[in-house]
Parts: sequence; C-alpha cells; structure tokens
Amino acid sequence: MADIVPFRGILYNTDKTGNIADVVTPPYDVISEEERDAYYNLNPYNIIRLILSKKNSGNPDAASAHSRAAACFNQWLADGVLVQDKAPAFYLSTTEFPLGGKTGTRYGLTARVRLEPFDKGIILPHEKTFSKVKSERLGLLKKCHANFSSIFSLYSDKRNLVLSAVKAAVAGKTPDMNFTDDKGHTHRQWRITDQALHAYIADAMQGKRLFIADGHHRYETSLNYREWVAANNPDFNAEHPANFIMMYLCSMEDPGLIILPAHRVLSGLVDTELAPFIGKCADYFDITATPYKHNGDEKAKQTFISALEANSATNIIGMFMQNRPELFLLTLKPQVMEDLFGGTLPAAISDLDVTVLTNLILGTILGFDQKRLDDEKIFSYTTDYSEAIDTVASGQADIVFVLNPTSIKQVKQIAETGLIMPRKSTYFFPKVVTGQVLNHLAHPVE
Repeated sequence: MADIVPFRGILYNTDKTGNIADVVTPPYDVISEEERDAYYNLNPYNIIRLILSKKNSGNPDAASAHSRAAACFNQWLADGVLVQDKAPAFYLSTTEFPLGGKTGTRYGLTARVRLEPFDKGIILPHEKTFSKVKSERLGLLKKCHANFSSIFSLYSDKRNLVLSAVKAAVAGKTPDMNFTDDKGHTHRQWRITDQALHAYIADAMQGKRLFIADGHHRYETSLNYREWVAANNPDFNAEHPANFIMMYLCSMEDPGLIILPAHRVLSGLVDTELAPFIGKCADYFDITATPYKHNGDEKAKQTFISALEANSATNIIGMFMQNRPELFLLTLKPQVMEDLFGGTLPAAISDLDVTVLTNLILGTILGFDQKRLDDEKIFSYTTDYSEAIDTVASGQADIVFVLNPTSIKQVKQIAETGLIMPRKSTYFFPKVVTGQVLNHLAHPVE
C-alpha cells in the first residue's frame, strides 16, 4: 500500500554554517513571532529564512516573502551551504528528551513517500485543517519546490521488524549528525545507503497504512502542488519528485512516542457568557472544585491535575476562569453526548474529551458558532497546564480548559474509520526538527 523510497537528501554543510543546532528549528506552525526573530538572529543560515521568511515592510505580501525564501534556498545551494547527497538514502534519527523526570528516546525514519489521496485509505489524517494555511503553504511550495520539513507519520509494526533492521544497520556507527537543541533535546541522524536494506524496508512498509500525526496542512498542500505541477509540466509522469513527500516515519509501538494534551486558553469572552457558565455546566457535568487561593498556589494545582489524570478513563475536563478562586473538574454525566449528538456524531468521536469540549461546552453551553470556533484571536494552546492557569489568573485570558491527552489507540481508530478529530486534538512530543534533511521536488539537484 504505502510506497516508501530512499532519496538524495539535501543537508546543511556545517563547514559553512557552524553548529547545526544553530540552523534548525521546530516546525513553522509552533514558532511564535518572538521565536522567529530569535532564530533569525541566531545564524544567517538558519532555516527560519526558508520556512517563515519575514515580510518586507515595503512589500508585505506573502508572495514576496516566498520569493525571498526561494532566492535564499537557491543561493545556499549554489554556495554549498546546502549540499545534496550523492547516493539515495533513508535517514534514521533519534531524539532523546527529558519528560516527567525521565529520559525518553524516539526513533524516526525519514523517507520519500508517494502522495495518496485520503480516500484511498493508504495515508490517513486525523485532524481538520485551515484553508488559509494551506493556501499560504502552497505559495511557498510553488516558489521553492522543496520540502523543508518532514510530515510526522505513524505506522503499526507490532513485530518491530523495520526499526530492528535499521537500528542494527547503524549499531556502533558514529552518527552523521549529533547535536542538542535549545530545548535540551539531543538529536542524532545516520544515513542508510545499503540498497538491500532499502528493498527490505520498502517491502516491509508496503502493506502498511500511514497515519499523519503532524503536518496535515503540508500534506494536503502537497497534493495540491502535485496537481499544479502536473497541469503545468508536459514532462510530468508518475516518477516526478512532486508525486512524493518527505516523511518522518515512527512506529506506534515506539515507547518514545508521546502525545501531550493541548489545553485551550480562551480570551475575549464577555461577562454574560462567564457569569452563568458554571450553573449551565451543572446540567451536564458532575462538578468538583479545589480552592485556589492565589496565583501560584502549586499545591492546589497539583491536587487538581492529579485528580484529572487519575480519572482519564472517563470524560473529565479541568477548568479555571477569571474571578472564581477555584479549580473545577467537570465529569460528564452518563448518556449526555448520546442524547445530544447521537444522531450527528459517531461514538468514536463523541467519546473524545476534545469533542465534549468543542461540541458540548463551547458549542452548546457557551453558544460558539463555527466562526468563533475558528477564531485564532480567541484560542491559544499550551501543553503546560500550570502556565495556562497562570495566564488566566494574571488576567491575560478569561478561561482555560485543561485536558487529558488523546491516546495513540484513539488516533488510529479515528483515522481508520475515516473520521476527523477537532483541531488541536493531539500534541505529539517532541516535534520533528526542521532542517535535518530537505527534499527537492523539482528535477534532482546536481
């Protein structure tokens, strides 16, 4: 099913750039404006200039920024700042990261993967996307003709055949890339050029489905880019590079695969929405409260989050709002989602905490329409519940909803049944680094 092939990746030449840690970034969609400025200042070859080129004050439209990114990319290729590998390879990487007082390690194999429409059931999404974002990313692709970031995708391999083979291939070998990023995560990468192993991996992956973890917008954008290339290139054929996309492939059985919750922080609500909110929730939830005496009451926060996590098997949502000195836990009453949404929402979707939040709390209780649900000025997201609570307590936001994470099992079930989760249902951690390897989508660079 999935067509996985090696490719001649484009990598940074550290003789020109210096420390590789100074030129890589997280994916573009988790970078704030302040972080973008910091990456710009860190190194003149930082990949931020390709993925989030600054708009020119004299010509502030996105197209001009994309043109500057393309000029920069082509200049770096010409100057040897970026160099394409001479032989096709798969790229095995490891990420070591601290979490909860322990150190985790996640493995990923970067490859070219043939693009497939979602309705073929070979590559599957699990979240909704924004049309505006896809349009902006398509403009960048049309100018640069390259994948600067990998799509983060998952596959199931209960016998661990693929990962065992690639780990054995690099055992005892010095990594081609080894650095620690600004978050304290250590990244290592090896080229795998053995053609026999290429064939083994391609064969082992052929019968698998791939589930997009991160990069839905970029994947859908690449489908649109392929159609654009096909329509404008008389030499287009099934093996043109635009038929493929660069993916970071991670096993669902990898113990280093972590999903964190994406807590919702809301601003711009009015008193007439906030004042009756708890009373309205009582119709649908059993409510418990932990007194929160002052901003920074860490003991109350810990009691609150411990109770939330301990009840993750049920539909439970944490909540804190302005002018209420309590941390609330909202436990869904039986049959509520079935009674309200049984005719419109499949059970697999309605059982998710994020669906309870989106459809019941935001849609029914607070009365948000689709326009408000899509309003990025209202919503911000964080994986740090304490930070979220502090944001509301300090008056910078009105209300926060604290969630337990979605499970890998739920992600797979949703995708396999052709369903789509609400946006920001998952936060895979750590993010895949942008800049370790790039993929050209035009004719191969020599």
